[in-house]
Amino acid sequence: MDPIGSVHKSRRPYEARPGRRAIVAADLSELNGPTTGIVELPHRLFWQPDRHVDLDEPGLLAWMYETVLAEAVRPEELRIWLHGPTLTRIWPTLHLPRGVRRAWEERHHVLRVRGIAA
Repeated sequence: MDPIGSVHKSRRPYEARPGRRAIVAADLSELNGPTTGIVELPHRLFWQPDRHVDLDEPGLLAWMYETVLAEAVRPEELRIWLHGPTLTRIWPTLHLPRGVRRAWEERHHVLRVRGIAA
């Protein structure tokens, strides 16, 4: 029996929340979302009547990134709403579920170096 192989096979994917797998972009360069102005998140990502976010407000920009990273279920959502260089810049300050942070840092080492140790 291969104990390493059996442990590897039983490893579950990182979760954004119980029962929802964290979605990670294959390449940070594919993230070309907006970085300024007012945007309106889709209802699927944010369930409030007013889903407008002013990205020129630093706290709201970070909040939107946290929301998209935790709620995205398709890679397209990441490409539409996130911007690679901005994500890299604000990564250390984001408050994310542990599974999301670990999944992204495992895939994108530049985040791990700049990020908070898991």
